[in-house]
Amino acid sequence: MKPKIYIDGKEGTTGLQIYERLGGRDDIELLLIDEDKRKDIEERRKFLNAADIAFLCLPDAAAREAVSLIENNTTRVIDASTAHRTDPDWDYGFAELSKAHREAIKNSKRVANPGCHASGFISSVYPLVANGIIAEDTALTCASLTGYSGGGKKMIAEYQDENRDPRHDSERIYGLNLHHKHLPEMGYICGLTQAPVFVPIVGDFYKGMATTVMLPGVDAHLVHGTLAKHYEGQQLVTVAPFGG
Repeated sequence: MKPKIYIDGKEGTTGLQIYERLGGRDDIELLLIDEDKRKDIEERRKFLNAADIAFLCLPDAAAREAVSLIENNTTRVIDASTAHRTDPDWDYGFAELSKAHREAIKNSKRVANPGCHASGFISSVYPLVANGIIAEDTALTCASLTGYSGGGKKMIAEYQDENRDPRHDSERIYGLNLHHKHLPEMGYICGLTQAPVFVPIVGDFYKGMATTVMLPGVDAHLVHGTLAKHYEGQQLVTVAPFGG
């Protein structure tokens, strides 16, 4: 019997990417809600409870609502929003971080998909904290450059508009209020006691990411050796293909 997959929020950028990756497979059954009922709570409830795996590609509030509609203990949920990334009852979907993370994800009914900027930060900082190379109260600074697809349909249209503002030709710093939505998970997953100073940047390219974490006074060879050993035997690929 083929596993049944439902994407709640298939019409958004994230949902469309997941649908495109799964749509051609014949080993699963995609549950497709009628277009005119995709915001109908009772119809969504029916699909969420019929699914073996449900992807939530929704704003935070809608993602929490979707979880509340599930009335069984069998539907497995993968949430692409930020709603559950620091919830202790959910498992953080970064399998490469440790054997414990991988095992938790394998057996989990509730997985929070990592954020894009957060993945770049956590992949470097988590092993350094876990191995005692930097302390939990270290004051960190991070800059992360991303493509514009992470901004969703509105930003994609803005960048691909032939009459766009010429300032889009250059990288743009944004979110300078120090309350970026990825900060909570960056601190929570790494076990930090203070939030890093984080500078997100969007560039004139569709997708891709380069994240830099400043580590003044920390030996570069020690950092390199620690990261190499921590991820030994693993191919660390893009761990957050969906979601912002």
